[in-house]
Amino acid sequence: MLKDKSSSAIAAVSDIARARTFYFDTLGLELEDDSMGEVLVLRTGATFLIVYRSEFAGTNQANAVVWDVGNDIEAITAALKAKGVAFEHYDGMGDLKGDIHVSGDMKMVWFKDPDGNILHLNNM
Repeated sequence: MLKDKSSSAIAAVSDIARARTFYFDTLGLELEDDSMGEVLVLRTGATFLIVYRSEFAGTNQANAVVWDVGNDIEAITAALKAKGVAFEHYDGMGDLKGDIHVSGDMKMVWFKDPDGNILHLNNM
């Protein structure tokens, strides 16, 4: 039924202007559409990230968005750190090498947007 359909990630934010700055300037995403008022449609690879204003922003305690960044994980992590991004460190998620969790061949990084949405990078 849905296996051949495209999907998009979606994240609630409390301040669309602040989110625009974070997702554009810090993460470097490109705007696809902002014609719906307090909704941003951002291009991220072949998919989209929808960012919208909500009174429930920041209440999700799980991953909101994940990017497969392949072998670029170290470079992207360093670039984000240089822009002031603070990384989350979780027990039980492999060995911590700087800000990157390593478990066998898998490398993982977590950080939050200004509203506390958990964003995740991996090298899958």
